[in-house]
Amino acid sequence: MLSPISSQAIAPATLLRGQGAWDEALPRLPQLCQRPLLLGRSMATKILRDQLSSDLEAVGLTVTAANLRFDCCEVDLHRLAGEAQTCDAILAAGGGKVLDAGKLLAHRLKLPCITVPLSAATCAGWTALANLYTPDGAFQRDVALDRCPELLVFDHAFIRQAPQRTLVSGIADALAKWYEASVSSADSSDGLVQQAVQMARVLRDQLLIDSPLAIEDSASAAWERTTEACGLTAGVMGGLGGARCRTVAAHAVHNGLTQLPACHHVLHGEKVGFGILVQLRLEEHLGDNRLAAQAHRQLKPVLKSLGLPVCLDDLGLANVTASELQTVCEFACQDGSDLHHLPFKVTPDALQDALVGLSERSPVRS
Repeated sequence: MLSPISSQAIAPATLLRGQGAWDEALPRLPQLCQRPLLLGRSMATKILRDQLSSDLEAVGLTVTAANLRFDCCEVDLHRLAGEAQTCDAILAAGGGKVLDAGKLLAHRLKLPCITVPLSAATCAGWTALANLYTPDGAFQRDVALDRCPELLVFDHAFIRQAPQRTLVSGIADALAKWYEASVSSADSSDGLVQQAVQMARVLRDQLLIDSPLAIEDSASAAWERTTEACGLTAGVMGGLGGARCRTVAAHAVHNGLTQLPACHHVLHGEKVGFGILVQLRLEEHLGDNRLAAQAHRQLKPVLKSLGLPVCLDDLGLANVTASELQTVCEFACQDGSDLHHLPFKVTPDALQDALVGLSERSPVRS
């Protein structure tokens, strides 16, 4: 018997998208709240967030502005819970870490959540999931939430202001949906999971076609399709498939890499894109999967052409030691890791061989 899936965990209650979506949202917001906490982080988006605050006040709302100091971590969440005591909603405007923190804070305080992505680097504005990190930026665990945001505002004008690197990172993160779900969930008998997996395949194909033009021309229809694929459609897969349409080694490798401070400058999707190549190498060498070898040969030049990391050097780990790589691999292979959704056993040593093998250079120093 299939376990029930809450309709609240599939998608945001309301989605507004396109150029001018924020203006469309403003008259609706007083129906959701009167005293929102406006959560942000980056100094690069402060001017934009100040404008959002002014817009909110113009429609009669009382705004409390707050900033994330670290990644989405318990230290920040405890502090923000105190700052939100007089608030009746959380409005998170920023990248994935800000959106995750806003969702998790709203979840804990039982308040409505509004997400306003300021880049297309992740689908965090959509999902009923948040990733927790240490204050130093090392991944700890993910947290399933009761529901997706009450309102997601995906304004193309905001996304266009983000650095191009964030969109490239989002492309890698969205591509991983297919490479991971096709391994973990392709044999599922659940109709929704089957459909989510096939959507991930279509998403991959569309991204491979549209991404080059999207990067070249932000005024193109390809840019609109690509940004919405990364920020919205990628979230649909997790909503429909839920925990049964799982991440696998690509995200596990990301989680392991965050344990190294030298890798903290690398964006989430950049680590995940590298993780796809690692997963395909594992499938080829440990799973004896010839199709994985072919997929690796096809995908690597695509990632490289987009400026995404394809080896340890690209991740800033040219001088990584064997001990540091062991830390990465032991974390990625710990009990309960998504990496174990691969249909074969992977040890830390085998994972380290795959990481080093991708670099096509001599072994790392001890």
